[in-house]
Amino acid sequence: MTSRSTSALRKPAAQRKAAPKKSAAKPAAKTKNGYKPAKLPEWNLADLYSGIDAPEVTRDLEKMDADCVAFETDYKGKLAEKTAEQGGGAWLAEAVRRYEAIDDLAGRLGSYAGLVHAGDSVDPAISKFYGDVSERLTNASVHLLFFGLELNRIDDAVIEGAMQTAALAHYRPWIEDLRKEKPYQLEDRVEQLFHEKSQSGYAAWNRLFDQTISALRFKVGAKELAIEPTLNFLQDRDGAKRKAAGQALAKTFKANERTFALITNTLAKDKEISDRWRGFQDVADSRHLNNRVEREVVDALVSSVRAAYPRLSHRYYQLKAGWFKKKKLAHWDRNAPLPFAATGSIAWPEAKNMVLTAYRGFSPEMASIAERFFNDRWIDAPVRPGKAPGAFSHPTTPSAHPYVLMNYQGKPRDVMTLAHELGHGVHQVLAAKNGALMAPTPLTLAETASVFGEMLTFKRLLAQTKSTKQRQALLAGKVEDMINTVVRQIAFYTFERKVHTERKNGELTAERLGEIWLSVQGESLGPAIDIRPGYENFWMYIPHFIHSPFYVYAYAFGDCLVNSLYAVYENAAEGFAERYLAMLAAGGTKHYSELLRPFGLDAKDPTFWDRGLSVIAGMIDELEGMG
Repeated sequence: MTSRSTSALRKPAAQRKAAPKKSAAKPAAKTKNGYKPAKLPEWNLADLYSGIDAPEVTRDLEKMDADCVAFETDYKGKLAEKTAEQGGGAWLAEAVRRYEAIDDLAGRLGSYAGLVHAGDSVDPAISKFYGDVSERLTNASVHLLFFGLELNRIDDAVIEGAMQTAALAHYRPWIEDLRKEKPYQLEDRVEQLFHEKSQSGYAAWNRLFDQTISALRFKVGAKELAIEPTLNFLQDRDGAKRKAAGQALAKTFKANERTFALITNTLAKDKEISDRWRGFQDVADSRHLNNRVEREVVDALVSSVRAAYPRLSHRYYQLKAGWFKKKKLAHWDRNAPLPFAATGSIAWPEAKNMVLTAYRGFSPEMASIAERFFNDRWIDAPVRPGKAPGAFSHPTTPSAHPYVLMNYQGKPRDVMTLAHELGHGVHQVLAAKNGALMAPTPLTLAETASVFGEMLTFKRLLAQTKSTKQRQALLAGKVEDMINTVVRQIAFYTFERKVHTERKNGELTAERLGEIWLSVQGESLGPAIDIRPGYENFWMYIPHFIHSPFYVYAYAFGDCLVNSLYAVYENAAEGFAERYLAMLAAGGTKHYSELLRPFGLDAKDPTFWDRGLSVIAGMIDELEGMG
């Protein structure tokens, strides 16, 4: 993720990772049911660069270096004086335009390195390339560090006067956002030190986490598997395979707990140092600032969700245990396929058609944008050795286009993941017109587009389902997804808060981290989930804890917001789709409260979150009524 901050240049996007050399992957074997992962699409990164050794990479790195030095020479030490002069608005607008052009170029380089690395994080040549590009970006951006710092020192009246010039007024949203960070800025040389040492500090620990996770192997039966296919077994229809996978995860995590505890402790301490120097009062305040959301709004969300655990997750898992004719479900059975759910894998063409049909029913324009991801090879779908687990849509930079990474294995959840990531992708395409500085969207709204894409797909499938049992399975699947998006993510956020708060008093052992994990998981999952030994170390593989602390509440924010937004859509007259796409196209140019106003929604309303949560509770009511 790129924040609109004083640090300017984008580093390779570790938390949204990236793509492979064409020779890196061996095709996966055909499975029993005929599902062929090898036929899944792989992305074409040539729209960025043709390869890690491409001469264009060297050319652009050299151009970036030269442009950054020239920028510093032309503008450093001059912003306050020149902006206050006659014509200062036009002069500053040209400076911002040049700054944005450098940011776009850096975004292209950093995104390519990050995407290649996500596609194969164990290849030594790719790892070196990723590290080298990251270092070059950090070194070059030192020359730009002054710009945001000096810009924030310009007198309020002077900057307001300068923004009466149309060329600078275009950048008002970015400038106003930047100035919100003014209270947390440090002296220039300290900012430079923080910036330069990030490469040997948190960025290095992020990279260690990525490489360690990708290299882990889990023994399931006779096979040694990477983490993604092992996690996938937790959704297998065979209970013995789920148990074997759960135990394999626990065994390997246990063997590596000291490494992950060290990474977690180091990054929590690194963040505490930065927060203390900058003057942030709460452990999550820097994330709230980055998200442009008020602490009290997040606190209200968290309180509402935690209060709702009994009527959401506790109640649902009790129902699910009953469907399996058990009083409790082992933790590895939490995401088990329902006994009455349809069997078999969903082929990629079918998944593609499901999502695009749902999108088209809402807006032909939305479907047309999403279709480009398939036609133009912007998606990388197969599971491969060394590939990053999970899924993401990385926006790259406005002069290019987004890329989606998935690990598609034919599960119904994978279809919803495709709908989710394409929601991000559509959002990123629409927002790109705002340019490199104002296209990025705070997480509070970034997750809205993805969750809305999921909801469209779910509602479409539900409407087409005639069988009562399949309707029950669809509803239950959606409730599980919502619980994973809302309840689970708020439990994650609670875990992070406890860890970062306690870390201020000294290091936490792996055992202590496990105790905190079990306490928040027990609270959120409820009495119908039997947490067996080994689960205490499942905090280790969550990448958000490492790459973007406190990111996770944005999922719950987006899900609850979408529940309210979808209710408006279902009751709206003509024009909702146009208003919705306009909201996405605004990118980072408007505060979330301003973007929600046309829909009559206000996240500061104390009852707002409860309304969103009641949608989930209502679906559980319907499931209870089905028996």
